[in-house]
Amino acid sequence: MAEQALQHQKPRIRLTAFSHGAGCACKLGPGELSEVLHHLPAVIDPRVLVDAATRDDAAVFRLSDERALVATVDFFTPIVDDASQWGRIAAANALSDVYAMGGTPLFALNLVGWPREKLPFELLGDVIKGASDVAQRAGCAVVGGHSIDSTEPLFGMVVMGEVHPDRMFTNAGACAGDVLVLTKPLGTGILTTALKREAFIEAGLGDAVRSMTTLNDGAAKAALRAGVSAATDVTGFGLLRHLGNILTASRVAAEVAFEALPLLPHALSLAARGIVPGGTLRNLEAARDLDWAGDLQPHERVLCVDAQTSGGLLLAVPQENEAALLDALRDAQTPAAAVIGRIVAGPAGHIRVTRRL
Repeated sequence: MAEQALQHQKPRIRLTAFSHGAGCACKLGPGELSEVLHHLPAVIDPRVLVDAATRDDAAVFRLSDERALVATVDFFTPIVDDASQWGRIAAANALSDVYAMGGTPLFALNLVGWPREKLPFELLGDVIKGASDVAQRAGCAVVGGHSIDSTEPLFGMVVMGEVHPDRMFTNAGACAGDVLVLTKPLGTGILTTALKREAFIEAGLGDAVRSMTTLNDGAAKAALRAGVSAATDVTGFGLLRHLGNILTASRVAAEVAFEALPLLPHALSLAARGIVPGGTLRNLEAARDLDWAGDLQPHERVLCVDAQTSGGLLLAVPQENEAALLDALRDAQTPAAAVIGRIVAGPAGHIRVTRRL
């Protein structure tokens, strides 16, 4: 009887085997994106408070003196083999852009690309259910979406949120002397690439999946309470490129300490074995202008630019507000939050990576 039951079990489908990349590591690289963004026309409508010019996480459109809409879109190929977890991660990742602006999500639309001849639709149902569970946890209604037949599975969301125009976070505003705080550990790109290459079992991704499915709402509320100067979330361009967006928009420089970075278990050892996603390698290529400490090993540099999916918030906070922010983050149950560096005067966008603070 047991043998017959085993014979009738469906073969396990590895979703990551159906995509060329994993999660936000499949994004275009920073340099590639720069080549095309200059084709966008300049925005002159005064109601547009934030557009693509500052590389912020979402667009912001003023409705009144006290209300503004936050709009974002994000989607990617499978990052794990469990369909429901992929949906949860994708939803948390899309919602994060609203939190990174200090906003509150209102509603979302699903974006689906599905290889109809290769994968069963019941798997897509699991993806959508997982995403809906996370959206519900965020108080964000999923009200529709759009689907296409595609060669690779794709899933993500358009998210609309709301923010007070005078209380939103942006990339601009960081000042010399500010402290840099990161709220989630790094390494999701490396770990999920190891899964895709069958160098790591999915059971070992527990810490990474918990991190990627954790909403950044608590961290955003903590940042609002403490009063931060600038904020972004860390996703496909890696920590240092997202930091670079803050520095360029704020016209300042920064110092980051490698040993202060919170890292997921096994990420460093896997990087040392050469298990690195293509998106991370593109980020590293784009980081040639960074000022690296001479004693940093190549695999340590990789962690600094690893393409993250549903990463943490990167916050610049005035030094006098540092303790209040860390206390608020602890209250928000953000145990990985860490001070990783500081904003300094210098050429706009310059980053010095040291070993210690």
